[in-house]
Amino acid sequence: MIMLRPLRNAPRYLLVALVRVYQLVVSPHVPRSCRYTPTCSEYARQALQKYGAIKGSVLALHRLVRCGPWGGHGHDPPRWYGE
Repeated sequence: MIMLRPLRNAPRYLLVALVRVYQLVVSPHVPRSCRYTPTCSEYARQALQKYGAIKGSVLALHRLVRCGPWGGHGHDPPRWYGE
């Protein structure tokens, strides 16, 4: 059982690593446009760490859809629906 835990968390760690690469390599060269705090990439990282690969990805995608000139703004930490 203990040996399976790292395998179960592998998708989460991979996705968090991809978000971090984006934050460190791409994000500094793109104008800031996120209307929320935390930024969309930080929101995705936090959601993935807190909720795992599937729920975290759902939350991150929902946030990306909401972020834009037609969406809202302000403080919006990652929370699963109903929390």
